[in-house]
Amino acid sequence: MPTTHRELVANNMTFRCRFAGGSGEPVILLHGFPETSHMWVDLLARLEAAGYRCMAPDQRGYSPGARPDGIQHYRYEDMASDVIALADAWGVDKFHLVGHDWGAGAGWSAVALYPERIVSWSALSVPHVGAFGRAIREDADQAQRSTYVTFFQDPGVAEAALSANDFAGLKNIWSASSEEERREYLSVFTQPGALTGALNWYRGSGGIAPSDAFGDVETPTLLIWGNQDSAIGRAAVENSAQFMKGPYTFVELDAGHWLIQEKFEAVSDAIMAHLRTNRMA
Repeated sequence: MPTTHRELVANNMTFRCRFAGGSGEPVILLHGFPETSHMWVDLLARLEAAGYRCMAPDQRGYSPGARPDGIQHYRYEDMASDVIALADAWGVDKFHLVGHDWGAGAGWSAVALYPERIVSWSALSVPHVGAFGRAIREDADQAQRSTYVTFFQDPGVAEAALSANDFAGLKNIWSASSEEERREYLSVFTQPGALTGALNWYRGSGGIAPSDAFGDVETPTLLIWGNQDSAIGRAAVENSAQFMKGPYTFVELDAGHWLIQEKFEAVSDAIMAHLRTNRMA
C-alpha cells in the first residue's frame, strides 16, 4: 500500500504524519533540521516491503498544528514526550525508533527517558548527546564545528539570515536533496512560525545538553556516521561507545551529514539489519 498522510493528536497538538505498511513490527522515524518526514519516503517504502508498519511525523515546530510559542516548549523532555505520545496515539506500545540530526537528538532523549518502550534505536549522524556535549567542551575540532549552534540560537537573526533572498540559506543546506524534496521542505518553512519553531529546538534545549543528562544506554543501538560530516567530528562519535552498555553497532560511511540522501543503500541496509537482529519478542 502507498505511503499515506494522516494527522494524529498527541500532547494536545496535531501532527502531520506519513504512514506506510498495514501490519508488522512498528517503526517510528524522526526527521531533523531543516527537513520534514519527506526525508524518509524511500526508506518507508523499503520498510513496508519488508513487512514493517511505519510512522514518520513532521515534528514539533514543523507541523502547523504543533508549533507552540516560546522556547520553553522545545526542551529535550518535550521532544521525547512527543515520541511517546505519538506512539500512544498510533496505538503502539513498543516500537523501533530511527532518527537523524535533531530527530536523533529526540531519539536519544526518548531512549534515556522511556527505554521500556523502545525495542531498538538507530541514530543517524548525531551521536549520544552526552558524548556530543563532552566533545564540544573538550575537543577543539568539535567546538569549531558547532559554532553554528550559537548563531541558530539568536532569535530573529537566524530567521532573517536563513529566509533572506527567497530562503537561499536553507536552499543551500538542501544540496543533497531532490527537487521534489526541496519543494516539500520549502512549502513548510515558508509557513508562518515554522522556521522559528524549527530553530527553537536549538534554543529550548540549550543547543547540547550536559553530559550528565544522558547516561548509559542498554537499548540495542545502531549509530551511522559520515566521516565527511561538517557538523559532527570523530571525537563525539568515538565518545559514544563508553555509554553503550547494550548491543551496539557503529557504521562509518564515506559520506557527509545528509546520509539518507547521499548513501541510501548503505544506510537502509544497516537499519534493516539492525531491525532484523532486534526483533520484538
